[in-house]
Amino acid sequence: MLNEVERWLSTRSWSVTDRPLHKIMAAKRATGQTVSVVLPALNEEATVGEIVAIIRHDLMQQVPLVDEIVVVDSGSTDRTSQVAAAAGAKVVHRDEILPRIPTVPGKGEVLWRSLLVTTGDIVCFVDADLKEFSSDFVSGIVGPLLTDPGVDLVKAMYDRPLGSAAGQGGRVTELMARPLLNMHWPQLAGFVQPLGGEYAARRSLLEQLPFPVGYGVELGMLVDALHLVGLDALAQVDVGVRKHRHQDGQALGRMSAAIYRTAQLRLARGHLIRPVLTQFERGEQGFEPRTHSVDMEERPPMVEIAEYMKRRAA
Repeated sequence: MLNEVERWLSTRSWSVTDRPLHKIMAAKRATGQTVSVVLPALNEEATVGEIVAIIRHDLMQQVPLVDEIVVVDSGSTDRTSQVAAAAGAKVVHRDEILPRIPTVPGKGEVLWRSLLVTTGDIVCFVDADLKEFSSDFVSGIVGPLLTDPGVDLVKAMYDRPLGSAAGQGGRVTELMARPLLNMHWPQLAGFVQPLGGEYAARRSLLEQLPFPVGYGVELGMLVDALHLVGLDALAQVDVGVRKHRHQDGQALGRMSAAIYRTAQLRLARGHLIRPVLTQFERGEQGFEPRTHSVDMEERPPMVEIAEYMKRRAA
């Protein structure tokens, strides 16, 4: 491991217990910074309500750490929006944000648009499919941004059990993202969960980043943030255990292809080779090919969007 990464691990990797809530709140009062929590959601009625309710109870009612919770519905066909609203979140449909630019499917698309409907100086992203959720996920990753002005982005790190097997989750991380980072961006090799959906960042950083519209958003954000603000402005916090709904193998393949394409663009910004992925399913006539397009579109930094800059200037 690079000496720089070893040093970073000792100075920028923390536990949620390193910053008690009362110290985080003291820093929030002293700096006057505001915090927005964003949950991108697509058909998550089973889990989104509890996550919102816990954040509201622990971090808005008991202590005023979070200033707003926004659920951005990515086109759900179930009761995700109703459940989230009933739990106390502000719910916005993806298509209602920046209607001048037609939406495309993808998680990164929703995160990018969320900057237009949130106001916090710090924006905290939390996946909406988490089970047995703890508000430590939010306070843990927001804490360093409030207490340390030199930190611009914080990722959560955690154990990811796969069923009853401990530590076997994060298959795309281990098979695709970690090898890519170690080979091409070794400064980022110290991140335990580089693809994790729980992270917080300063708006001043997020608004300068391009957003891959799909599953490549987390890797793209890490790589771009490294180039923009440097390794020491990035950090991670151990928040325990993350339990969530797992994808099947083919979905993981599509995620991997999008992540690889995101890396490829950042390595070369070169010619388009073949932005599709063919997978196979057994049918009546044997194995049948199914071809999927790979997310390759990216949204520009939000500071290039006139509507965002007009709102910021207001």
